[in-house]
Amino acid sequence: MMPAEFDVTGKVVLITGAARGIGKGIAQVLAEAGADIALNALTNKYVNDTAADIAKASGRKVVPVIADVTKPDDVRRAVDSVLNTFGRIDVLVNALGDSIRKPLAVLPGKEDVAAVTDDELRFIMDINLTEALLCTRAVGPHMLARQSGKIINIAAWTAHQGGRDMVLYTTAKTALAGFTRAQALEWAPYNIHVNAIAPGMFPDVVTSGEERMKQSAHRALQTVPLRRPGRLREVGLLALYLASGASDYMTGQTILLDGGLGL
Repeated sequence: MMPAEFDVTGKVVLITGAARGIGKGIAQVLAEAGADIALNALTNKYVNDTAADIAKASGRKVVPVIADVTKPDDVRRAVDSVLNTFGRIDVLVNALGDSIRKPLAVLPGKEDVAAVTDDELRFIMDINLTEALLCTRAVGPHMLARQSGKIINIAAWTAHQGGRDMVLYTTAKTALAGFTRAQALEWAPYNIHVNAIAPGMFPDVVTSGEERMKQSAHRALQTVPLRRPGRLREVGLLALYLASGASDYMTGQTILLDGGLGL
């Protein structure tokens, strides 16, 4: 029998960037553990099918929430929609993110590799950092009024060890880890826990395709001490711990889940 502290039955979880990848993996595990889920995505392309599949497999209520969570007005509408549908938000998972492999400026001897553009700079910072700030701010009044809540930010192993050609992504995720610490301290008196997961290599066959999944497995064999990429479900299992009462004495932490990649 599962320890009672891990029970999330009936809790309402809002997950951003949840149509695919890590967000989807977290949604699957939390729904399986008894939570009702609001799945955020920018478009309907994947999220409707994802929501239907998770609802069917878990028997829980799973609803799609279409919004651009890098935009303040969209975020407010999304949070209001979830509150109107479920009546509360117990857990917020800021899982939206993306990376780009480009140097900050053109490097000598590598003039054929373009540097990041202004639009790319704003995009990477917004999708990895701004969305978490906006969504946390939007759910804040609700959680503060109830004096209860769990916030889980999805950082990255590069927040602990820089990645080549990933200056913007590393900067945004490092800032996200700092935000996690600061917000945890600010809201600790109100029984709101803020933690982060820093995943390593977690490819998704839906976005990567079979061939790139094979390439990721080969690369992990060469670079990851545990000699394999991560499985999306494994992030979900750690998120379950952070979303549940089992983690009630933890806040402000960024937990590496990377197979030893950052060692």
